[in-house]
Amino acid sequence: MAVGPFREIERSYFDLRWHLDPVAATQAGVKTYDHRYGRFSPAALAPHLVALKALGAALEEAATGQLEDEIDRTALLNDVRVLLRRLERERPQAKNPGFWLTHLLSGLHCLLARHDRAPDEQAAALAGRLEDVPGLLDDARATLVEPVRVFVETALRVNEGGLLLVQAASGAPIGAGGDARLAERLTAAAAEASAAMTAFARDLERWLDTAGDGFALGEEDFNFHLHYEHALRDTAPELWRYGLHLKEELEADLAGRAARLNGRTGWQDVADRLRADHPPAGALVEAYAREMARARDFVAERGLAPMPDARLDVVPTPAFMRPIIPFAAYDSPGPYSSDRTGWFYVTVPDPKVPPDVQERILRDHCRYELAATALHEGYPGHHLQLVHAQQQPSDTRKNISTPLTVEGWALYCEDMMGEEGFYRSEEERFFQRVHLLWRAVRILLDVGLHTRGMTFEQAVEYLASHLHVDRANAEAEVRRYCAEPAYPLCYAVGRRELLKLREDFRAARGRAFTLRAFHDAVLRYGGLPVTLIRWGLGLNE
Repeated sequence: MAVGPFREIERSYFDLRWHLDPVAATQAGVKTYDHRYGRFSPAALAPHLVALKALGAALEEAATGQLEDEIDRTALLNDVRVLLRRLERERPQAKNPGFWLTHLLSGLHCLLARHDRAPDEQAAALAGRLEDVPGLLDDARATLVEPVRVFVETALRVNEGGLLLVQAASGAPIGAGGDARLAERLTAAAAEASAAMTAFARDLERWLDTAGDGFALGEEDFNFHLHYEHALRDTAPELWRYGLHLKEELEADLAGRAARLNGRTGWQDVADRLRADHPPAGALVEAYAREMARARDFVAERGLAPMPDARLDVVPTPAFMRPIIPFAAYDSPGPYSSDRTGWFYVTVPDPKVPPDVQERILRDHCRYELAATALHEGYPGHHLQLVHAQQQPSDTRKNISTPLTVEGWALYCEDMMGEEGFYRSEEERFFQRVHLLWRAVRILLDVGLHTRGMTFEQAVEYLASHLHVDRANAEAEVRRYCAEPAYPLCYAVGRRELLKLREDFRAARGRAFTLRAFHDAVLRYGGLPVTLIRWGLGLNE
């Protein structure tokens, strides 16, 4: 094929991605495909895979005259390689019912949560998607030829909560003087979607009897993600050793901090005692909002990073989202969306559940953990970084990212804000280290589950015994780790990469180094791999 200028190929790639994945388009703020879902059966995927390979070949040959363009070209080419590997070799569409349900529910959630469509436009898009649910799930049945038990078990839970989301979509406002026929269409489509999901639940129950146990990705494919998605030189065995070393270092550090806080008691006992101190359910959202505002003001007053021109609202998690957000979550605006608001959802305990269950939930919102969570999710963490990425002129930097940089940046910020004096007490500093230990353990579980034969039950027991995680929460965590290989390690490994980059940036700048200059330099690359940021800064190792 003829090779055009790089930016033309870039535009063609995103046009193809939005056509392949209409939900991703909606999330980005592109409205063209709001009315439908993607199709991922072998027959439906075939022409998209051919087009992806042609674009990959064009990217390999494309010439770029500027270093910044070459960095974007490399990131885009690697994104093509990872997507092809996922769809052709790893094939979650054939193994994981959650692949389909996540697509289904995300397609409704992003239409309901965003405020960049008129009510009638939103309702029409919701009706279109709901009408497409039976066909989507028919494709899922035909394509899921190798279901994996842990994925089927997770999908049953997701499907149950998803029915609440469909119910919420059926009640979407039509607008003043709205079309009665559109309201009827929406109601009918929601009923058909609910029936299709109920029938799909019966399929999931049936698959439990025949599903396999092969959730592990395998070392070769795991290393592929390390090298091409995250641009790391490390292999799985090297990261296993790093995770062990970091865990041992943090356990020793926490033992010392626990001794200062509570005499001879171990750090787990100190954490358990402190978690009893939490805001009441009715004050939980406001407590997070205060910490988010404090983090924002701290960053702005000290000039640690450029403040984004985008509001961040802290709100209770809507009822339809509770099944998929049991604790809290950040939702960024889309890069092309007119609504620039970011949302931090806080799931308040349901007052209808027993008091002991409410207390267990509230213990995850310990008063001394709120500061680190707020800065991680908001300022200068995810919200600040992702909004800055979306403001870059490059479509690649608006849309392409690795969790190594996104999660690594937020975890780096937990350290950096501590260095700058953000934490107000020894207890807050203690929990910042507990959070880091959790991320070290994630390296071990990620590598262990996918490359070292660790079982689901062994991973759950590891979390429960080493971190005193409640068993129900441990199971939920490990289910996610099984489905997202090479993601859980990104928090701690990304932090390591950014801290090393900061050291090298400091050495190169000498007396001219400032923390703000380093943050400005990193943020203009969005969520691209740290290795590519290093290349752009002229600090190749």
